[in-house]
Amino acid sequence: MSEEKRIIETVDENGNEVKFELFDIIVFEEQEYALLTNPEDEDDENIVVMKLLKDSDGYSLETIEDDEEFEKVSEYIESLEDEVED
Repeated sequence: MSEEKRIIETVDENGNEVKFELFDIIVFEEQEYALLTNPEDEDDENIVVMKLLKDSDGYSLETIEDDEEFEKVSEYIESLEDEVED
């Protein structure tokens, strides 16, 4: 039995609808982040990381604008990958 994909639709900065597959959700420094992949890409090599924010309508995704925050989250994700490989 195959695992059902969790597809998320969002709108990019140009107003275009973009579909992502929710790969995982992580918590880093009390903030949730969504790890997203292209649902048509079979190898899951290219992961997009976005902030996952809860609001009155449910959840929304936000681009990580701060370079330092993005770098810290990326390093944390890489450390998780290293743990899995060990």
